Amino acid sequence: MEEQKTEGQRLAETLTFEIKSCWETIEENDREAISEFAEQYKKFIDKGKTEREFNAECLSILKEKGFIDIETALLEGRRLKAGDKVYQNNRGKSLVFAVIGNVSMKEGVNIVGAHIDSPRIDLKTNPLYEDGGFAIFDTHYYGGIKHYQWTTIPLAMHGVMFNKNGEKQTVRIGEGEGDPVFVITDLLPHLAQDQMQKKANEFVRGEELDVIAGSEPFKDEKAQEKVKLAILNLLNQKYGVTEENFASAEIEFVPAHKARDVGLDRGLIGAYGHDDRCCAYTAFRAILECCGKNEGDTPEKPAGAKTAVCLLTDKEEIGSMGNTGAQSRLFENFIAYLCSQTIENYSDIDLRLALNRSAMLSADVNAAYDPNFGDVFDKKTASYCGKGLALSKYTGVRGKVGGSDANAEFLQKAQAILDKHDVRWQFGDLGKVDKGGGGTIAQHAANLGVDVLDCGIPVLSMHSPFEVISKIDLWTAYRGYTAFLKEA
Repeated sequence: MEEQKTEGQRLAETLTFEIKSCWETIEENDREAISEFAEQYKKFIDKGKTEREFNAECLSILKEKGFIDIETALLEGRRLKAGDKVYQNNRGKSLVFAVIGNVSMKEGVNIVGAHIDSPRIDLKTNPLYEDGGFAIFDTHYYGGIKHYQWTTIPLAMHGVMFNKNGEKQTVRIGEGEGDPVFVITDLLPHLAQDQMQKKANEFVRGEELDVIAGSEPFKDEKAQEKVKLAILNLLNQKYGVTEENFASAEIEFVPAHKARDVGLDRGLIGAYGHDDRCCAYTAFRAILECCGKNEGDTPEKPAGAKTAVCLLTDKEEIGSMGNTGAQSRLFENFIAYLCSQTIENYSDIDLRLALNRSAMLSADVNAAYDPNFGDVFDKKTASYCGKGLALSKYTGVRGKVGGSDANAEFLQKAQAILDKHDVRWQFGDLGKVDKGGGGTIAQHAANLGVDVLDCGIPVLSMHSPFEVISKIDLWTAYRGYTAFLKEA
């Protein structure tokens, strides 16, 4: 006979919030779906290692699903109706798209927003030089990185250059079978006595993050800087570019490895760029759930369905600046376009109403509790791998400076939606108060009057070349974002 519970046990079940591993709560037949979703994600981020590539992969699928360019619709004077699917591709580096609902835009829209840039190594504008028998690329790191983590690992060269005829050349070297890779060297321990006495942020200085480009000299006794010349010749033969074309190029160096399962049980995924492409991918997949299941299907839009929007931005890792970042007018303009094409006698007041009544999940990753470095976390409010979506009421650095703080009313609404759909969630503070902090794109949407909550996937080793997430958190994010887009 089962032992009768005490009053205290019953009261604890009612009043306390126990955060269990999601693996303990799923049905066995869900494991196959989780595994398949993870495999699709791994393939996607291997193809989309930069903001341009991720944007292009999304755009290709959107077109297959029948999404149309909003700018084309505007020029043609096309009116939009419930079920229509539109996108705006912003300079190939940020993207916003929507499925039109049957509720007026003046009642607001449901948004999931993420960023698709990640920390990396960029080339300087005049990068190629020769020294010590090597051709070397001079670099400038992008975003917050630990410099030393980027040495002695295989790197791939991605980006675009323009040849002398102004034709864009796509560069992707180091990803294919048999491709050469690149490397940033480090000092051997035998000669590193002085280096090892330095602080960690001085082990490798920013100016020492230069990339080996080649070592074979051009065969001409009278030529100067023969190794540099040989590399320029190879680039010219393949892409038709010369040294001056580096001035307009956007070249990034990223880890050359592919996404891999981590652990004997394969419950984790290790990859470059989980921050923030794991949230961007799940947001992208969530909005496709608002569409028809097959190409050409008419989306089912039940009564009361608001327009669902997905916003994928660039430049978050350096402050969301510029015309492809979240501080640009991209999102505001897109909502204005939707209002103008769905509301009779549209005015600016309609846009203001739409923004003020909109709701958004800022889909960005959080720092997962790491037992190797447990002293920087508050274990009561930290997020954990495998325990679901991390809800972060506020962000910022020490005293919430420079962050976003969600209204209690909106946070309760989001929690209720997740609970209704049995989507597991957890708390998501970013470390102890005086240890640091961070921000997301949430503050920029909030400045427009939108209700915003940070809500994302816990990540181990964030901003490193090989970040780690849980497969079940990836799956939970997808389910949570889908529920929000359909019901908020």
